[in-house]
Amino acid sequence: MSKKVLMVCLGNICRSPLAEGILKSKVGKDIIVDSAGTEGYHVGHLPDKRSIAVAKLNNVDITKQRARKVSLSDFDEYDYIYAMDEENYNNLIDMAKNDLQRSKVSMIMNKLHPKENIDVPDPYFGDENEFKHVYKMLDKATDKILEKL
Repeated sequence: MSKKVLMVCLGNICRSPLAEGILKSKVGKDIIVDSAGTEGYHVGHLPDKRSIAVAKLNNVDITKQRARKVSLSDFDEYDYIYAMDEENYNNLIDMAKNDLQRSKVSMIMNKLHPKENIDVPDPYFGDENEFKHVYKMLDKATDKILEKL
């Protein structure tokens, strides 16, 4: 049975598409990876052009992704749900209907730094260097996730 992983940020155009693309580039077809946002600001849109560019620099193609909002069914469908920051983690915990659903949610950087609750900074209002920094953080975190899978 394949494992399913969901990456979550606020709008699903910067961080979570990168996390999805990076992890997808590392796993086989037996692991399903998707991403979503806790808000629906950009539903149907491509990832941010700066996320697309930094992914492409690292030979990862995220141009087939489209932003979507987290749904309640995601809590049943996915085995692991990784939040990019504490605000989105809290939003996901609030959405979850029971302890089993809540147990699937964790902060992605806790895979590298357990219990430190380090946020992946939102690069949306930043420059290309901030997107590169986020890529490096997510690359390291997805290596740890891959070990678990």
